[in-house]
Amino acid sequence: MKKQYLLIVLLLTAMIYNNGCKNSNNMEQKLIDFIKQHDAKTIPLFKEAGIAAWDAAISGKPEDFKKEEDLNMKINAIFSDKTAFKTLKEIKESNAINDKMLKRELEILYNHYLGAQVDTSKLNAVTKLQTQIEQKYGNFRAEVNGKQLSDNQLEEVLKTSVDSKELKDAWLAHKKIGNVVKDDLIKLVKMRNEIAKELGFNNYHEMSLKLDEQDPKEIEKIFDELDSLTHSSFADLKNEIDENFAKRYSVNKSDLMPWHYQNRFFQEAPKLYDIDLDKYFAGKDLAELTKVFYKGVGMPCGDIIKHSDLEERKGKNQHAFCTDIDHEGDVRVLCNIKPNAEWMGTMLHEFGHGVYFKYLDKATPFTLREPAHTFTTEAIAMFFGRLSSNPEWIQTMTGISNEEKAKIADNCHKKLRLDQLVFSRWAQVMYRFEKAMYENPDQDLNKLWWDLVEKYQMLKRPADRNEPDWASKIHLALYPCYYHNYLLGELMASQLSYYITEKVLKQTDLKAQSFAKNPEIGKYLIDKVFKPGRTLYWNDMIELATGEKLTAKYYARQFVTK
Repeated sequence: MKKQYLLIVLLLTAMIYNNGCKNSNNMEQKLIDFIKQHDAKTIPLFKEAGIAAWDAAISGKPEDFKKEEDLNMKINAIFSDKTAFKTLKEIKESNAINDKMLKRELEILYNHYLGAQVDTSKLNAVTKLQTQIEQKYGNFRAEVNGKQLSDNQLEEVLKTSVDSKELKDAWLAHKKIGNVVKDDLIKLVKMRNEIAKELGFNNYHEMSLKLDEQDPKEIEKIFDELDSLTHSSFADLKNEIDENFAKRYSVNKSDLMPWHYQNRFFQEAPKLYDIDLDKYFAGKDLAELTKVFYKGVGMPCGDIIKHSDLEERKGKNQHAFCTDIDHEGDVRVLCNIKPNAEWMGTMLHEFGHGVYFKYLDKATPFTLREPAHTFTTEAIAMFFGRLSSNPEWIQTMTGISNEEKAKIADNCHKKLRLDQLVFSRWAQVMYRFEKAMYENPDQDLNKLWWDLVEKYQMLKRPADRNEPDWASKIHLALYPCYYHNYLLGELMASQLSYYITEKVLKQTDLKAQSFAKNPEIGKYLIDKVFKPGRTLYWNDMIELATGEKLTAKYYARQFVTK
């Protein structure tokens, strides 16, 4: 009897195992077939939409924005297909996918489709309204004393003028875009929230993070930690800034206003130290410097430069971005360069995105042929963008003397620290405002904005001002629930900086590194960061690349302590 019982058990076990294997094979084949059909529809549209968005950004023409909008609606239709989502859900809930790559594709596709499982007309309405808002931002020009100013011209006034009235007029002129887009933007927020709630989320902010593989509680914890780490150091620096600017503008410290801080949002460090980095780039070909540098670190980008649009002109988007048109190597950068340090940093930043896109493994499935996460490509861009104020890099790339390098070294490092702490506090404003805005878009957003600006940036709100200054920030409309990734990118950039210095270059002093002419850097980044694409969860990739999960300790080590 015991032998018969054992035989029955073995037979049943074998049957269950065989059925399990059969089910697994069936589901894996079902997923393979699904992906094949999905790619056949989306890949051509993805490329078309990328080109259309590019054309719209460089022309500003309504017909180009319309084409971009129409193509995005076609993409919406694919991801909102309820029958397709039902198939994905069945496959996911079967727990029968054992192949690692297929399992990862399933995770990403499922989240993409889940985020679109609402009425297509709602998705299209969001796309349409967002495109209209984008057009308004793109065509807006601040008007000061009857003269229209580009963003570059406006920033130049804010940086160089010492006339408080002129500064105030320029700052207020820019803020007028807020009233132009405010109503549409609040409507857009509510439309996005409606979609999120229909899918079972509390609001769009929560949905965006979760579908992008981020835990909202974990992100909030990181921001709280950074607030605690940076508050005291920033307060000291802010006092130093105020003392400096009270003299510069011949006003009392208590009378300093947001327009005195040398840019539209106090998101970049004002000129505090006696250093003029612009002179090292005056008359220089920034595109050529970028090309030479990236070739020297083993990641040639001449092909990207060839396909890019780098010069300022009327109607063109005034910002800067990098886009991966087709995941097959057509990578482009849009800039509006001037021969100065800021645009040098921007070029290094955007081409950091560019080389990440370029060196993704083309053998990787299309769905996974993108950065591990949005903020990991930001990290690479920031890692390189920081170099424009690095004295070692400036010497290597522009040929300044040892004496000149020694003369500017201390102030360069102080400037970078100030850059980081100023940006860190600004990112707190953006993250917390956006989170609160989606939690309750009917609250007094004007008050919320200035409450946060006062708390985190320690700026004084203009008296009796009740205007939608928050709406003058383009990211809230066009790149929703994204801004926190910039600060996460800064953390990773510092983590990479120390790892590359100590483990790749076998050096001990981060401050002494230019990172130029070291092709081993490119090899490391391509092999450990770029090529895996999205085959790995972002924190797993960071751990494999640096030996640790993402941590704030290297950022604090680099910038918080003096």
